[in-house]
Amino acid sequence: MAAIKMYMYKGCGTCKKASRWLNEQCIAFDEIPIREQPPTLPELKRMLKAQEGALRKLFNTSGGDYKTMNMKEVLTTLSDDEALQLLAKHGNLVKRPFVVSKDVMLVGFKEADWAGAFGQ
Repeated sequence: MAAIKMYMYKGCGTCKKASRWLNEQCIAFDEIPIREQPPTLPELKRMLKAQEGALRKLFNTSGGDYKTMNMKEVLTTLSDDEALQLLAKHGNLVKRPFVVSKDVMLVGFKEADWAGAFGQ
């Protein structure tokens, strides 16, 4: 098992770019299907802290479930704990890729951010 976990969806173009980038940098990682196995509550809490409390950054705001569940409105009524519980149960709501390791916490893919986080 690699020290880096990347929660992703196989049909996601951004996830494919991120996976390709990690492979090109020879960085080993475990692919975890985000829909079937969402990030855990402790991982989501760590990511929220890494995102300086910006809860909305953890949500896949362009996803169908986000829109169907009217999350734009609902999110404003939830506490952080309630929102994180929702993410832990609904992988489709989580912005992807979602990368967790001992030292790196990344959500979404911006090559410059990833290069900095992985010391490339």
